[in-house]
Amino acid sequence: MEKQDEGVQVVEDGRKTDAALFSWPWNNFGNYKYLLYGPFLAKFIHSMYWKESMEDVWCLHILILCGLRGLVHQLWSTYSNMLYLNRRRRVSQQGIDYEQIDNEWHWDNFLILQAIVGTLAYLNFPSLANLPLWDVRGFISCLILHVMISEPLFYWMHRFLHSPNLFPLYHWYHHESKVTHPFTAGNATFLEHLLLCVIVGIPTLGTAFIGYGSISVMYSYILAFDFLRCLGHSNVEIFPHSLYQRVPLLRYVIYCPTYHSLHHQEMNTNFCLFMPLYDVLGNTLNAASWSLQKEISSRTISEVVTLHDGTAERAPDFVFLAHIVDVMSSMHAPFVFRSFSSVPFSTQLFLLPMWPFTFVVVLAMWLKSKTLLFSSYNIRGRVNQTWVVPRAGFQYFLPFAAEGINKLIEEAILRADRIGVKVVSLAALNKNEGLNGGGALFVNKHPNLRVRVVHGNTLTAAVMLNQIPRDVNEVFLTGATSKLGRAIALYLARSRVRVMMLTQSTERFMKIQREAPAECQKYLVQVTKYQTAKKCKTWIIGKWSTPRQQSWAPSGTHFYQFVVPPIIPFRRDCTYGKLAAMRLPKDVTGLGTCEYTMGRGIVHACHAGGLVHLLEGWTHHEVGAINVDQIDVVWEAALKHGLKPLSNST
Repeated sequence: MEKQDEGVQVVEDGRKTDAALFSWPWNNFGNYKYLLYGPFLAKFIHSMYWKESMEDVWCLHILILCGLRGLVHQLWSTYSNMLYLNRRRRVSQQGIDYEQIDNEWHWDNFLILQAIVGTLAYLNFPSLANLPLWDVRGFISCLILHVMISEPLFYWMHRFLHSPNLFPLYHWYHHESKVTHPFTAGNATFLEHLLLCVIVGIPTLGTAFIGYGSISVMYSYILAFDFLRCLGHSNVEIFPHSLYQRVPLLRYVIYCPTYHSLHHQEMNTNFCLFMPLYDVLGNTLNAASWSLQKEISSRTISEVVTLHDGTAERAPDFVFLAHIVDVMSSMHAPFVFRSFSSVPFSTQLFLLPMWPFTFVVVLAMWLKSKTLLFSSYNIRGRVNQTWVVPRAGFQYFLPFAAEGINKLIEEAILRADRIGVKVVSLAALNKNEGLNGGGALFVNKHPNLRVRVVHGNTLTAAVMLNQIPRDVNEVFLTGATSKLGRAIALYLARSRVRVMMLTQSTERFMKIQREAPAECQKYLVQVTKYQTAKKCKTWIIGKWSTPRQQSWAPSGTHFYQFVVPPIIPFRRDCTYGKLAAMRLPKDVTGLGTCEYTMGRGIVHACHAGGLVHLLEGWTHHEVGAINVDQIDVVWEAALKHGLKPLSNST
């Protein structure tokens, strides 16, 4: 995957991107930059198999170290994005948006740089290739060099980068990340990482030059360095305050995520690398550091907590209750691969090796799990969250699984009601008619719910209907007796459009036909075969359609669809619509994930329907059958609040 925008040469507030050594030499390589690791692998293989020597084993060590360092950052990213585990202990409650994710897309550039610097070090000092595996004196020497030289050197270098002359040229780029994340640690300019090579090199090479170096020292120091950098940028407070109370000296020896997050909020304090001692000596310690750390680390699992600014952390106003589509798409999550989850889902080769493990996890969640907080965003002062029922699509079609799934959905609705959520919108299979009657089961069972339960299908129908050109006078409809099919058929009949409803059940057809006004009933026609529509160029697909069934459509047909998953576009002489969706308003903040195959800032229509319900302040439940009279009302409300329809042809 490529980052799509490379940025401009001059940015606002006098901050520049054209300063010397700002950009990386391989900035334009994209993902081809990883080919720069190729020579290391080639040299090691050549030495081992052609020279039959291990003299170039240092190349292998560099590759292993780069891989382990990448893994450290990835594991920290996974933990940082597990909102369902750490939301209470997040320093900043804001979400990370697409812009920050794009800015940090190539966070791992520094690994390539340090691999090259390591190569130069070896070529100039060949003795580095003969280091022993272990030397305990090396650990002591490395620690002393770090504390006495690297720490103060980084402190003053960092303060210098914050000077009025250098900050607009270089360090502003690192501080563009308003919400820290483990990948933020590596996101800086080429010059800054050259300087960081010196910081890392002093303890590692210094220990080797005094004769105490070892392979274990190299690995341990570099991995510990990355671990602590990721810790500080994780935005999740992991240290209990009681630890600092029991060992007061510790607060000057090791920083915490709260400590460094304050530096990103108030940039004139907390400059240290890892040891706050140097901020104390430099009189740059933020006075709120430890009181804020105590407050955040003391938060409990209670439903409401008080934030450091004195305000209460709000429960979400709106919850979209989603589910896993399939095993492959379950990896499209920010706590798996953040960058991958920020673009529309598509099957990628790098996911295949992880499929077996992911499948086991999906099955394990079947045994014991509960609804998970997946993502969050804000709009107009309202907090919106996506919760996920930990069940995959195939499980919804297992008769013996229905009771357990409904129990999870019910528990989620009751929890939302308890904490003060205003609207819960049910996604796709969570509102399946055969499962719970489009959510009616829960509303009937709990008549005193304060939270409004919404299936969102009214807006889904509106989106579908507003895609159909006004001059169409005949359509072919499959899935015609489903909840959406019924609403679409009745609406079109009222508009004097002839609807060929594909269904084998005359009883169901007649029931729907009787709902139409008497003068409109003639526009609803029952058909039982696809061949009947061989002259109709407007097909609305609400039931899976095979290639043979699609073959009956005439050339030039457009397939509108509300079937999940979407049908495969077999016909090259036809066009295919996507699932009903809407683009969120521009004032959404903190959104950094894509909803399944939807583009950035685009959500399924049922998600949008729940959001409209919230923004309008409607107090009714939207469950069961779709109220056809409300289709235009919901559509106009969506447009009023800034949601936009999409061009739907492919």
